[in-house]
Amino acid sequence: MTPSRRMDPLLSRAQDREDAAARELARHQQVLAQHESRLAELRRYAEEYASSQMAATSPAQLANRRAFVERLQQAVEQQSLAVADNRRTVEVERSRLLLASRDKQVLEKLAASYRAQERQVDERRQQREMDDLGARRARLAALAAGEVDP
Repeated sequence: MTPSRRMDPLLSRAQDREDAAARELARHQQVLAQHESRLAELRRYAEEYASSQMAATSPAQLANRRAFVERLQQAVEQQSLAVADNRRTVEVERSRLLLASRDKQVLEKLAASYRAQERQVDERRQQREMDDLGARRARLAALAAGEVDP
């Protein structure tokens, strides 16, 4: 088996790793988009609720309103942390994809180099065969013409 053919399983595995990394990145990007959407909705709801002019008829209702606004703010903060965490995860996955792509490119270049060397060796062999054939024909022609002793 030629060296370039030996590279085929390695190239296949490198492609599989790159594909898997791309799928993971896409999955994490989708999760990030969902978290960002939830965060935007929470912020919008918290702003609308905080800016609405609801008349509190009693101190208990006012306390309930403040407690609810605080819970909304905590939910916004928690969701912000989730978004930040997911952004970091996406960056890690992006780095993994980049590394997998580089690994595959290195193997592709190595395989291409092997193929080029194999072509060069084959071309030299063919050239030697053609030179030998030409020399034999010239010798046979010379023998036939009686110019060379057998």
